[in-house]
Amino acid sequence: MEAHRILTYFIDSFILFLATERGLSPAYQLSVQQSLASLSRWMEGKGFSEPSQLTTEDLTAFLTFRRKEGLSASSQRILVVHLKVFFRFLVSRHAQPRDPAEALLAPKEPAKLPETLSAHHLSGLLSSIDPAKSLGKRDLAMLELFYSSGLRLSELCNARLEHLDEDDAILRVTGKGNKTRLVPVGDRALQAISRYLTSERPALVKSGKASSHIFLSVRGGALSPDRVRQIVKKRAQQAGLPHNIYPHLLRHSFATHLLEGGADLRVIQELLGHADISTTQIYTHLDQKHLMQTHQNHHPRA
Repeated sequence: MEAHRILTYFIDSFILFLATERGLSPAYQLSVQQSLASLSRWMEGKGFSEPSQLTTEDLTAFLTFRRKEGLSASSQRILVVHLKVFFRFLVSRHAQPRDPAEALLAPKEPAKLPETLSAHHLSGLLSSIDPAKSLGKRDLAMLELFYSSGLRLSELCNARLEHLDEDDAILRVTGKGNKTRLVPVGDRALQAISRYLTSERPALVKSGKASSHIFLSVRGGALSPDRVRQIVKKRAQQAGLPHNIYPHLLRHSFATHLLEGGADLRVIQELLGHADISTTQIYTHLDQKHLMQTHQNHHPRA
């Protein structure tokens, strides 16, 4: 009982500090109080009489206990923050000589895996666009280029005729940080672009409103990012795809399918225009998921 009173005194003092000196909201105070109350219960169960007895290993054991109780990763991260500020307060008030929470590590936030389309769905999307119909050549060329070269939406909208080398099948794009890179254009994308440039784009050019952008609107100007999003979504709906399709999804699919096909991660980094390889590494998680699924589907003892 004495141990409970000691810890309650420290917790109440800390909450008062948060309210009066830090001016933090009642909701935040309540959240901290709940975290420290769970620590208090755990300490009593383990026979600790006051916070100064706790080591970093003890706090790690407490966090493990809460995780096994079902505390989510995000709540664990909040709990670690609360422990750190609480013990920092105790040290500042000379209530204990050292800070056992300083070295605590919060669980990492799980990487959010990008959505992708399967090769089957992408093939269905592209084959559903009829080049003979109005703007079919333009829209097919856009989607083929998205998937062929892994462009960002802004890069496709800003692509110009002088940036395209049809002989070498190369497109020069300017990405984030105003960095320029050369991306290869696949045969099907190149053929679709060539058909569009030859027999559909000339009709979109308006007199007195010349534009060197590859992809033009019906008004003769460059397509806006919002308009391209609308086109991609509309074409996906017409293809009957059960997904929320957006331009960046085609970029994710481009990278994932390259990796699944055996492409080197550094090559994919260069093609995507990522400054840091860690940005590209997110696709390795998707590739591992693909490998696991393949194993489960095909191994007799999976």
